[in-house]
Amino acid sequence: MKEIEIKSVLQIYDSFDELPKDVQELMQQSIVIRDKAYAPYSQFLVGAALLLENGEVVLGNNQENACYPSGLCAERTAIYHAGANFPEIPIVTMALSAKSLKYQLLTPTPPCGACRQAIAEYEVKQNMPIAIYFMGETGKVVKSSSLSNLLPLIFDNSYL
Repeated sequence: MKEIEIKSVLQIYDSFDELPKDVQELMQQSIVIRDKAYAPYSQFLVGAALLLENGEVVLGNNQENACYPSGLCAERTAIYHAGANFPEIPIVTMALSAKSLKYQLLTPTPPCGACRQAIAEYEVKQNMPIAIYFMGETGKVVKSSSLSNLLPLIFDNSYL
């Protein structure tokens, strides 16, 4: 038997105000779109703002459905919109914000597993990492320089 150790490196900002100005602007867009999410069942709102290499910003928020598997997370809403409308333009940065209508969410909230897999697909497709910033309603902000820090053993097209 052989044992391997996998290491993730994340940067932690103590607050929104510590972020670089361009990331603050992107995160602010994720907050605005987050508050427009359709989440009547979970009351958990998520917003995503993607900065593309050409300067375009693509937004998405979670869209729930009474038939739970039919809903879609903010990250995939945005990334699939970018893929459909800007298929050849790489995604450079992703800003995510989450908020609960039931309690104050202070914990930085990373993408769920399904969204991590979708983001991984785009990192592989564009052959370049996507910087991912995520936060709760307020408080600390976490930065991952690549999805590989959040999902180190990705399943990609090399297995097919």
